[in-house]
Amino acid sequence: MAAGQRRRNGIAWTAWSVHVYTALGAPLAFLATLEIFAGDFRTAFLWLFAAVCVDASDGWLARRARVSERLPEVSGAKIDDLVDYLTFVFVPALLLWQAKLLPPRWSVGVVMAILLSSAYGFAREDAKTSDHFFTGFPSYWNVVALYLLAARLSPVANGAVLLALAALVFVRIRYLYPSRTPVYRPLTLVLTVLWGAMILAIILGLPDPSPALVWLSLFFPAYYTGLSFFLHAARGRHATGQDG
Repeated sequence: MAAGQRRRNGIAWTAWSVHVYTALGAPLAFLATLEIFAGDFRTAFLWLFAAVCVDASDGWLARRARVSERLPEVSGAKIDDLVDYLTFVFVPALLLWQAKLLPPRWSVGVVMAILLSSAYGFAREDAKTSDHFFTGFPSYWNVVALYLLAARLSPVANGAVLLALAALVFVRIRYLYPSRTPVYRPLTLVLTVLWGAMILAIILGLPDPSPALVWLSLFFPAYYTGLSFFLHAARGRHATGQDG
């Protein structure tokens, strides 16, 4: 085999390996589902945490390997969306149901709101903007499910929180894409890693994680939401100023 052909084959295999890495989220979702039905929510969240680690790193690998150029016939973005819907939406919704965190009389409605709103959110062409923001609540249901399980709120309170977040999918506010939004990106990445370590500690502490750790870990959702709203509002003021 000629050297050039071997090099092209090697490049193709590199691109395929990144796609396989991205697709690993699907079997991780399946493993989490098995643990949910077994009632082991701690292990289920560990599998979901592993899926988040894959999701956080596969984009960087794809860009490094120039996968879209070298294997254009396979869409890594579609694989990513399919896997993300499983790990960020469907499996967390199933966990919320199975853990009995939802009010019995409207649990079906809450789950449907999660699944349908996020399906709409994923299908939007502007779900991810060209300047690296998410548009509408980014369907972080895995994070929400973990906090609701740890906080032990009433099912009615849980349902109200989930329905409010499902409604925010339709509100076209721009949210940070933590690994790619350029504004304050170094700070965001450092805080994300710190928060990720705290989330792992909370998961390992289930079913009785430290309340202090749970409350302390809320610093990142507060930072993420606050900065997202600030940048969205600032962009709106800038656009209004230009129009005037």
